Amino acid sequence: MKIIRAEHLGMCFGVKDAIALALETAKREPLTILGDLVHNETVLTELRTRGIRIEQQPAEANTPTVMITAHGASERKLKETRSRGLNVLEATCPLVQVAHRSLAKLVHEGFHPVIVGQRDHVEVRGLTEDLAEFDVVLTEEDAGNLSERPRFGVMAQTTQPIDKVRRLVRLIRERFPKSEVRFVDTVCQPTKQRQNAAAELARRCDVVIVIGGARSNNTHELVKTSSRFCRRVYHVQTAADLCEAWFHADDTVGITAGTSTPDPVIDGVAQRLGDFVADRRRALCPH
Repeated sequence: MKIIRAEHLGMCFGVKDAIALALETAKREPLTILGDLVHNETVLTELRTRGIRIEQQPAEANTPTVMITAHGASERKLKETRSRGLNVLEATCPLVQVAHRSLAKLVHEGFHPVIVGQRDHVEVRGLTEDLAEFDVVLTEEDAGNLSERPRFGVMAQTTQPIDKVRRLVRLIRERFPKSEVRFVDTVCQPTKQRQNAAAELARRCDVVIVIGGARSNNTHELVKTSSRFCRRVYHVQTAADLCEAWFHADDTVGITAGTSTPDPVIDGVAQRLGDFVADRRRALCPH
């Protein structure tokens, strides 16, 4: 069995910076993070072991300082949090901040905002909570249900696959030929790199292992992309989720990982796959 890694995989700079900020702050004072800093249980467990509290709402915070997650928040949410007398730290990814500014510019210039993303995702809620009206689309059916507007401003949740985003933009333009449709590409570069690398990896492999949190959107998208080019794709959170029966002796196995997956978790999966190889060799040559 041959094991190879995607050219681009694992934690992005935004996630690393958010974790570093949380850990540095917790050394100086008690800290509550409002929501999951990133969608990865290994990371969240590590934060809790350092004494960092994780709560969902400002009213639940029992420390003077709170942190906004890497996914960002609306101005309304920030104002509500500060109104409680809390010191607010923002760990918002800089590329999510770019998405916020792009959306605000579209609205200011008179475009009806359309966000390609998951309606209930924390990043999308942060983008839309300050808006009087907007649409969120994720599928071709969603795009087909849009009402006609003179001007559409389309942008995306930062972890959406760019190919899907462009396809939906094209459908909107085809459906409303008389409307002005402006598209601003807010899909982040790390997402694009990992998507492209996953596709290239899957073409070369018999099996692909995608490592990431169960609620991580970019990880789920890596699974979908890999599945387009490889029949045997498995999503695991840690090495403990691997099953030896998934693999054959002559398989080429690819590893990729979402943008909130720590390097030690990736290394642990690779090590466990290596153990499977060693175990089979011992079984064939016990002496």
